[in-house]
Amino acid sequence: QVQLVESGGGLVQAGGSLTLSCRASEVTLTMGWFRQAPGKEREVVAAIARNGINTYYSDSVKGRFTVSRDNAKNTVSLQMNSLKPEDTAVYYCAASMIFLYVPHRTFEFDVWGQGTQVTVSS
Repeated sequence: QVQLVESGGGLVQAGGSLTLSCRASEVTLTMGWFRQAPGKEREVVAAIARNGINTYYSDSVKGRFTVSRDNAKNTVSLQMNSLKPEDTAVYYCAASMIFLYVPHRTFEFDVWGQGTQVTVSS
């Protein structure tokens, strides 16, 4: 089974930027980023198809976050700009076998990384 390892989390001030990376142990189809804040359900942030063109973004991050991937390196990245305190959460990378559309619900993803903490201070 594919293994996912996230990196790049940390502490940043509101308005700042951070880039998360996820490396997969083998070729993947659709990749996604999710986040979970304390006491809240895990929610989608963004997802990207293998072609690197088809993407999905949650309304809360549209225009601020950008998802991209490098298939040659089996990596997917999440560039986060204009960060807000409400972006504070554990961010998870995930892989899905779905390829006919861009999935964005947690049950559509089969493999998950261990998560990386992002904290945005006000």
